[in-house]
Amino acid sequence: MDKQTEIEVEAATFRRLLNHLDSHKEVQNIDLMILADFCRNCLAKWYLAEADSRGESIDYDQARERIYGQPYEEWKRQHQTPATPEQLAAWEAHHKAKQK
Repeated sequence: MDKQTEIEVEAATFRRLLNHLDSHKEVQNIDLMILADFCRNCLAKWYLAEADSRGESIDYDQARERIYGQPYEEWKRQHQTPATPEQLAAWEAHHKAKQK
C-alpha cells in the first residue's frame, strides 16, 4: 500500500470509529476508560496534539466538538448519565491496577 492510500485508509478508519461511538452514545466515557483505558475526551486530546504538531491552531473545545459531533456541553447534557457506584468502583479498581 502506498503512503497516500495508507493515510486515506487510516483517516477513513478514524471516521468510522467516530461514527461508531456516535451511534453508541449509551456507552459512557467511564465505561470506555474502564475497558479500554481511553475515552472520547482522550481522542479529543490526541486530535488536538496532532493538529498542534502540524501547526494547526485549534483549542480543546474545537477538538472535542470534532470528536463528539457537537459542542461537548450539549453532548454531555443530552447523553451523559451520572456514574453509578459500580462504575466508580470499577474505575477505581482499574486505576489502582494500572499503578502496580
